[in-house]
Amino acid sequence: MRFSEDRIEKLTCSDGIQRDIHIWEPEAPKAVFLAVHGGMDHGGNYILPALYFRKHQIATVAHDQHGHDLKRKVYIPRFEVFLDDLDLMVAWVKENYPDIPVFILSHSAGGLITTHYGLTRLDNDPAIRGFITSSPYYVNAVKTPKIVERLAGLLSSFTPKMTIPLEDILVHVTHDKTIYQRHLADERDGIMANKVSARFANELLKAQRWVPGHIAGWKHPLLAIVAGDDKLAKVEATRKLLGLINPDLLTELYYPENYHENFNELNRDEIFAKIVDWVEPRILPE
Repeated sequence: MRFSEDRIEKLTCSDGIQRDIHIWEPEAPKAVFLAVHGGMDHGGNYILPALYFRKHQIATVAHDQHGHDLKRKVYIPRFEVFLDDLDLMVAWVKENYPDIPVFILSHSAGGLITTHYGLTRLDNDPAIRGFITSSPYYVNAVKTPKIVERLAGLLSSFTPKMTIPLEDILVHVTHDKTIYQRHLADERDGIMANKVSARFANELLKAQRWVPGHIAGWKHPLLAIVAGDDKLAKVEATRKLLGLINPDLLTELYYPENYHENFNELNRDEIFAKIVDWVEPRILPE
C-alpha cells in the first residue's frame, strides 16, 4: 500500500459516502490513536508516526476526512460534518478495538476539529484517555488577499465553491526534503488537495473565532506540540489559547525551529518518543 498501511477499511460517513480508513497496527495493540489529519491533507500522511507507534504496540487509524477524499479542491457544506464523522470514527474504533484505550491524535486543522469535538461532543468517556495535537490551527497565518478575508462570509454564501487564492504552503511544512518531495507527489497524483473553496475557508474561520470564548472549558488530558517557526498557524496566538486551559490538564512541548508539520520534521523521533512517554501512564486502568 502507498503509505505502508497494514490494511485499509471504509468508513460510511455522515453524508453516506464511504471514505478510507488507513490502519497501521501491531499484532496486539495496547492502545489506539484515532488520528485526524489537517486541511488539504489525507490520512496516509500519518505514515511516519504510525510506523513508530506500531513498534511500541500502539495502533493508528486515520480516516480521509469529508471533502478531502481524492479531491484537488476541498469543499464542505459546514464545519460540523467533521464532528459528525469523528463521532462515527469513535464508534468504529470502539467496535474494532474493544476495551483498548483510545487517544485522539490530530494535526493543524485536525487540531481545530478535535478541540471543537472535545468541547462539544465528548463528556466523560472512559475509553478515550486523552488528546494529542500538533500545531493546532487556531489562528490563520497563511497569506491570503485581505479583500478575500473581509468578504469570506459573502463568498461562502453566494459562491461557495469558488477557489480561494493561497500562497504555496508545502514549502513551509517541513525541513525534510524527502517528505517535501512526497507531498509534491501526493499533490500531483490528486491524493493531497492544492486548492480550497470559499465555503471551506469560511467554515474554518468561523470555527477559529469560536475557540477563544470556549477553550477554557476544556476537560481532557491534552498534549500539545507547538512548532515555533510555523508559517501556517500563528504561534503566539496558539500558545495564548492553550494557556487558557487548566494547567493540570495541559502538557505543552515547544520546538522553536520546527515548521508546521511536527510529525514530519527532522526531530520527529524525539517528538514521537515523548508522545509515547506521555501516553504510557494513561494506558493503565483508571
